[in-house]
Amino acid sequence: MARRERRCKITVVGAGQVGATTAHWLVSEQLGDVMLVDIAEGMAAGKALDLLEATPIAGSDCFIVGHCDYAKTAGSDIIVITAGVPRKPGMSRDDLLQTNAGIVKDVAEQVSRHSPDAVIIVVSNPLDVMTWLTMKVSGFPPERVIGMAGVLDTARFRTFIALELGVSVEDVQAMVLGGHGDSMVPLVSCTSVSGIPVAQLIPHDRLAELIKRTANGGAEIVNLLKTGSAFYAPGAAVAQMVEAIERDKKRVLPAAVYCRGEYGLDDVYIGLPIVLGAGGCEKILQLQLAPDELEALRKSAAEVKANIAKLKL
Repeated sequence: MARRERRCKITVVGAGQVGATTAHWLVSEQLGDVMLVDIAEGMAAGKALDLLEATPIAGSDCFIVGHCDYAKTAGSDIIVITAGVPRKPGMSRDDLLQTNAGIVKDVAEQVSRHSPDAVIIVVSNPLDVMTWLTMKVSGFPPERVIGMAGVLDTARFRTFIALELGVSVEDVQAMVLGGHGDSMVPLVSCTSVSGIPVAQLIPHDRLAELIKRTANGGAEIVNLLKTGSAFYAPGAAVAQMVEAIERDKKRVLPAAVYCRGEYGLDDVYIGLPIVLGAGGCEKILQLQLAPDELEALRKSAAEVKANIAKLKL
């Protein structure tokens, strides 16, 4: 990838907990200059100024500014959509469907008009449906509209395995596919600790409990917070994806991408293993999944499709 003549311009839409924390990670990692956007007067500007004033302490030369005006985002290289209503205790991600669809539709129209060459990362829930909606509304090629889910879900799975075994999270490798919800598919066949298959280290019944906790990872945090949902780990997951795109790292990561026949799926966004680089989703990797894993992936995709069908556009 040719060296940029300027720093990467990253727009984060939504200055709530997820958006502001994402901006924090991006600036801390010096991944580019950040535009924080929110319709609430002063919220984005205030949080951006607070982060900017932290840069001398953090040693970051990146610039961040907040606005209500989408015109200020023009020419962005990467756009992160976090706008939407967060979950409350007892709510599923799908409960947010119609409310967030209206918000995300408006955002997609605005950012695609001002930054037609950007790569879009969608974080708003229900994530797979909102990513599909963003692609359709923006008119962008599917490769440039990606959902952040697999990186977060995989991080949770890795965390729980490391805690169970008392080992470093750095030594745990895993892959979680499928929809970002209760039907997500942690791949035991692709999970290891320093190359040792996890099935040799954790009994089957206990591993099943960790898989269940991973699927319920977001709800566990919602129930503890009572007034919001997770934001530190989602923000860090976005930063890892932004880094892969901005630095053209060709990272192999799980992400929600558009299917055109892969794994027997079509016209649906679902979490799959991809190569993530400057062009966005540069390749979808076709793994030899165990029969039960493939069945679970297709079931998860069917649930996403059912929710897409409920959209009132």
